[in-house]
Amino acid sequence: MTATAVRADTASAASPKRRRRSLGWVAVVPLLAFTALAFGLPALAMLNGAFTVDDPATGASTYTADNLTASLQGAYLTALLGSVKLSAVSAGLGALLGLPLAQAVVTSRFRALREAVLTASGVLANFGGVPLAFAFVATLGNAGVLTRHLGLTDKGWDLYSFWGLVIVYLYFLIPLMVLTITPALEGLRPQWREAAQNNGATPAQYWRHVALPVLLPSLLGGLVLLFGSAFAAYATAAAMVGSSIPLVTLQIADAISGNVLVGQENVALALSLDMVLVAGLVMAVYLPLQRRSARWLA
Repeated sequence: MTATAVRADTASAASPKRRRRSLGWVAVVPLLAFTALAFGLPALAMLNGAFTVDDPATGASTYTADNLTASLQGAYLTALLGSVKLSAVSAGLGALLGLPLAQAVVTSRFRALREAVLTASGVLANFGGVPLAFAFVATLGNAGVLTRHLGLTDKGWDLYSFWGLVIVYLYFLIPLMVLTITPALEGLRPQWREAAQNNGATPAQYWRHVALPVLLPSLLGGLVLLFGSAFAAYATAAAMVGSSIPLVTLQIADAISGNVLVGQENVALALSLDMVLVAGLVMAVYLPLQRRSARWLA
């Protein structure tokens, strides 16, 4: 009788937990439904269009890989490689410049300065598009204030070039790197530095053998995040350089606006699918790195 009563009490105690778990899933349903509508339906439409070719004579649709083949040839391939190159260079410089800035913020004794830098980084990391392009054109364009004041045109400066676009991208990538790497820098234990100093290690040796190996997953994760942000940027490049620099986002815009050959109307969807695949590879690298860094810095 006693064992039966214990089992009954255990079952009655476990049943409310099961009910709470089931109610928790009900609360997630609206979010899942919104995700399915906002992301699922466009993704399915993109997949369907990327593999569909319309016959201009009959209007019949057939499923084929011609759109994907076209998206990886000629000017489309050049634009895709151009976006990858621009994103890789911008992300590498953003990570290289953002790390020491974030370290200076973390080790600063002035809390007001630290909060001001982090707040400004949060604002600047989301500042882009046409306003950012206009700000740089007015400042460093051919007739910009600093260009005329410093005589940069005579020195070979050109904002509407690959490196000019890299500098513009760094304006929001460096603050994004600061926001990304600051929590990891704060997770470095002071005891690790003290132990290294007690064993005769120099600051350079501490960073080389202790801090950087611990921060490496977070650094690579931040680099991947910066790459994805630069790869998906469109409005800034469109307002600044137009089609003078081949980028996949600009090629998609041209294809959507009808600047394609007859029968290749869905090439833009194939280019979008190429971008999704690249972004998927980026996230496949980013997520494991974040989990690995969390084990050390938690």
